[in-house]
Amino acid sequence: MKRVAPFALAVTLMFAPSLGQAQDSTPYEQRRRQLVEELEQTQSQLAETRQARVQLEARIDRVIAEMMERRAETLLLSNEANALQQLDAVLTASQDNLLQQRDRFLALGDAVRRRSGAQLVVLLRADSSATSQTLASAELMVDGAPADSRTYSVAANNALQIGAVDQLYRADVLPTPHTITLSAVVNGQTLSQTVNVTTQGQTVTYVQFAVRNGQLVPVTWTSRGTTPF
Repeated sequence: MKRVAPFALAVTLMFAPSLGQAQDSTPYEQRRRQLVEELEQTQSQLAETRQARVQLEARIDRVIAEMMERRAETLLLSNEANALQQLDAVLTASQDNLLQQRDRFLALGDAVRRRSGAQLVVLLRADSSATSQTLASAELMVDGAPADSRTYSVAANNALQIGAVDQLYRADVLPTPHTITLSAVVNGQTLSQTVNVTTQGQTVTYVQFAVRNGQLVPVTWTSRGTTPF
């Protein structure tokens, strides 16, 4: 009995450290696994944070680009608006200038008419005895400039043959010499006649062309009134 007890005690002391080490390894492994899991979670969160950062940077860049584009459009529209405003101001000034010039010319014309009172009237008639002649057209020029042109129908020719008078021109003119030229197509033939007259102040000057026997016969007279007869 005395020998067995010391041997059992020695065996117990031999295995005691290994049992303690086995008991201590369990909490260590759990802590290690816990730390590994926390590390993995942290790395995962870090990756998500990095991805969110990249997306946020891309969104910021997109917003900045949109703001710059809108700013450019705003500046462009502002420049166009300024240009339109300047153009409108120029057009308004030009319009005002034209209106002033028009009023000035009208005033000068009224002054000339009040001082001169000269009028020029050009008439066209046909000889009622010549029933076989047909007037197709007529063109009038006053002082080298086209004044009027006419085309005559069958009804118009009938009216002229029974005494109608066609007034080709009536206008206020200066009391100076004037040149009146009438070209007419009669029976398919072109006739031309030129008359030089000098208008007078406060007077109506009449120039009448009569189609007679295939000719243009002019006659002139003056009147203090406004009607030829």
